[in-house]
Amino acid sequence: MTLAPPAHDRGITTLTLDSPASRNALSARLVGELTEALAGCAADDTVRAVVLTHTGNTFCAGADLTAPPEPAAFVALMRAVVALPKPVVARVTGHVRAGGLGLLGACDISVAGPESSFALTESRLGLAPAVISLPLLPRLDPRAATRYYLTGERFDAVEAARTGVVTMAAEDVDKALVPVLDGLRRASPQGLKASKELVTATVLKSFDSHAEDLIARSAALFASDEAREGMTAFLERRDPAWVL
Repeated sequence: MTLAPPAHDRGITTLTLDSPASRNALSARLVGELTEALAGCAADDTVRAVVLTHTGNTFCAGADLTAPPEPAAFVALMRAVVALPKPVVARVTGHVRAGGLGLLGACDISVAGPESSFALTESRLGLAPAVISLPLLPRLDPRAATRYYLTGERFDAVEAARTGVVTMAAEDVDKALVPVLDGLRRASPQGLKASKELVTATVLKSFDSHAEDLIARSAALFASDEAREGMTAFLERRDPAWVL
């Protein structure tokens, strides 16, 4: 399994990415398991909200380059998070890279700890943050998006909160989540669903307007010679040929 069995506590279901050996990379299997688990949460009236977290020191390292999901399947997963009629809260105490930021960006609320770090590394692999732009760009500070999309620089939780990648940075993530989860437990299911529809409308429009084009663009980039060199260099732990 790449996803731990769900845990339930007073209306909150926790889904845990549990493939630390691969740094919780987005394999086809993990994307499928998480999509199925979210569908189960949507259909379960006892679930008020979902917490998405991880084992190991990495929340999600992005696409699994050895067994990547189809771009359309990953887009469907991100859209499922955004469209879920219940809030999805990300608990991040580790690193987030590339496609992992798309998963994070799809969540409604996210709290990141001091040991977390973030980077949009696609440009360094001959790729671009194509499909993950669907949930990210509507939420991100435009200047920050330009900088980090182009440079692939690493940034910390405080910068992630400043730029809209996460909701807040906290020294103690679990302590910071207490009032958030308490608030969700006090809200009515109907109130949560209707309120989430308001705040996700723009993000869902992004999916409906641009998903098909970005899936095609992502597929073309992955099939390119530069991307093959970038991914090979990454797996071989060397610089790609274009590094100056």
